[in-house]
Amino acid sequence: MRIRRITTHSLQAIAEASLIAMLVVGLMVGTAFAGRGGGRNTVGGTIVLAPLAYDANGDGLPNYGDRATFALSGTADKPWVELDCYKGGTLVYLDRRGFFDGSLTGEVFNLGTTGAWQSGAADCTAWIVKYTTKGWSKGGSTSFHVDG
Repeated sequence: MRIRRITTHSLQAIAEASLIAMLVVGLMVGTAFAGRGGGRNTVGGTIVLAPLAYDANGDGLPNYGDRATFALSGTADKPWVELDCYKGGTLVYLDRRGFFDGSLTGEVFNLGTTGAWQSGAADCTAWIVKYTTKGWSKGGSTSFHVDG
């Protein structure tokens, strides 16, 4: 009878230790995911096309060869902007610029003059982006047409 009680007590102690170990591991994993925002990569804020930094023909509209910049609001610290432009469904321009003090990139995009975009019109979208451990994550955006 005594051996049976010792065996039962030992099994209960092992079960209790296993339960405690699972709880500790669960708390550590849960804390790690909570610190990462639950694994979501969201980027907030709004973006609009600002008056052109350089407007070759003075019409106030984006044209091939002009220089564009953007106004941001409601963004996190050190926001980036990505500009993607397409001609006929083909990506012809992609650039990212830091929109914060100390950025080495500046905040002005050249519309055109890439190997894939030598002339003509294109449709562009500017995104607020941030870099995460999973790559670039996109948030708010604005789209516009660039005349040729």
